Amino acid sequence: MSKADERHDISLEQYVESLDDTELKDDTAVIMKLMRHISGEEPILYGIGTIGYGVYKYEYTSGRKGEAHTLGFYPRKGKITIYLMDGTTRYATLLSKLGKHTITGYCIYIKQLDDIDQSVLEEILQQSYDHITKLAKAGPIDRILWQS
Repeated sequence: MSKADERHDISLEQYVESLDDTELKDDTAVIMKLMRHISGEEPILYGIGTIGYGVYKYEYTSGRKGEAHTLGFYPRKGKITIYLMDGTTRYATLLSKLGKHTITGYCIYIKQLDDIDQSVLEEILQQSYDHITKLAKAGPIDRILWQS
């Protein structure tokens, strides 16, 4: 079963409502609206709290295959994680203009949306979505994008 097909004990709406901080709920609503606008897709709740938009298929030379979200984030108090499945390296210039954040190979961490320039975040997300979608049109992606 792919991650996109996993079933949950709660709905996405119940999950968002369970967030115990009003500012986090507000930031979550803004990010959800932004990702829905960019992807044109409805959100999917993955695992315990990742909210994803769009799905692409991958199939590695190792034989591992599956599906992943094209855009996604995990809202947590004081540490919202925004996933760039094609990695943060390709967005270094834009990230330098984003505002207060930290990164790893494919994650941007922010405490709250007020700490960043949301128009820069939108540009990063749009470019990432377009890049992954373009690659996926040729068939399953054959490598971990953020490592290539």
